[in-house]
Amino acid sequence: MALNRLSAEARTDFGKGFARRTRAAGRVPAVIYSSHLEAPVHVTVDAHEIFMILKSSANAIIDVNVEGESHLVLVKDVQRHPVTRILQHVDLLAINRSEKVDVDVPLTVVGESAAGTTVSIESLTLAVSAPVFEIPEQIEINVEGLEDGTVIRLEDIELPKDIETSVDADTTLVTVSIPQVELPEESETEEEAEASEEDAE
Repeated sequence: MALNRLSAEARTDFGKGFARRTRAAGRVPAVIYSSHLEAPVHVTVDAHEIFMILKSSANAIIDVNVEGESHLVLVKDVQRHPVTRILQHVDLLAINRSEKVDVDVPLTVVGESAAGTTVSIESLTLAVSAPVFEIPEQIEINVEGLEDGTVIRLEDIELPKDIETSVDADTTLVTVSIPQVELPEESETEEEAEASEEDAE
């Protein structure tokens, strides 16, 4: 995983008014926190720069320079406006280069299953523990040629080297099936219709 670099400015002001002014100036409030730090570091970052970093990877690793002091961080949480989707706040977890971090990695399907079947992904991500610079961008699940009724569980796929997960091995990740077409309910039969007419007489 590539290392991103970002400059940040320390902040001492808080509250909705400050956050609103910060965003209007093209910046986003953020906080750097960790058990490694004596106290959280509150900063602002350039809105466009952090947007581009997040766009490239949901689990971005960033070297954040806060007025000359460097912090290696993992993007841990992003808050967006519910309507406009504009960035509101970013939580950054300070980490060490030598440690493993807990992240959710996207699952993606590759290949084409057998004709007439559809593939259902039961989970969009997989919770894993990975070395800081070896976090996979995604975990691929190959469904090439798989037939109706095939179920792929976690134990059926091979995780990248040094990647671990505490998810149960029998957890279903993908199912392959033939779509069931629901037929509309039939209208009353001719016999039922005749019986109804006789009752009416």
